[in-house]
Amino acid sequence: MVVDDDEKIISLLRRSLAFEGYEVTTAANGLEGLKTLMTHDPDLLVLDVMMPQVDGWEVCRRVRESGSTVPILMLTAKDDVVDRVKGLDLGADDYLVKPFALEELLARVRALLRRKAEKPEESTSRIVFEDLILDQDSREAIRDGRRIDLTAKEYDLLLLFMQNPRRVLTRDSIMEKIWGYDFSGESNVLEVYIAMLRQKLEDGGGSRLIQTVRGTGYVLRGEG
Repeated sequence: MVVDDDEKIISLLRRSLAFEGYEVTTAANGLEGLKTLMTHDPDLLVLDVMMPQVDGWEVCRRVRESGSTVPILMLTAKDDVVDRVKGLDLGADDYLVKPFALEELLARVRALLRRKAEKPEESTSRIVFEDLILDQDSREAIRDGRRIDLTAKEYDLLLLFMQNPRRVLTRDSIMEKIWGYDFSGESNVLEVYIAMLRQKLEDGGGSRLIQTVRGTGYVLRGEG
């Protein structure tokens, strides 16, 4: 995913990365990038620093506060040491100064993806609630022997519930933990994901486990 307010940079990186075989998602500013990250789980984030409204430093900070470990390559026109240090302290993995050589950017992208692939897998761990099992290795749910494939955000959402059984989670706390920042109160993105998750969990006649607590949020508990 590439986030940059320079249309020429966006166009160049979209074409060049696609030519190298990567699937590329783009955003024209930091705010758009944060919103896009709500529905995309990229393998790597190429992030410009100087952008209007929400700059790259703020995007990086919010991404890391959400718990995401996605590799982040920062792009900036500033070559000051203090700026490079600030980006790295906020959780960036690498830093490239504009104007940059395309070959160098591609090499750094390959290095970051290789480093990510070489990280050891988490040890096998399953969380169980009633007849529902969440496998943290395969990132899928198992209910009554039926395997349920989950998207990245569905998995994160279910994991949050499974780690807090029978505890009422407010809408705001869920949004902060899963998406990492306060989203518009009028947005129904959480309700949409809850509905999709319920449909998958209840397919085949399973009882409802994710209950709505009106005016507050949601809770993982049986209907009994």
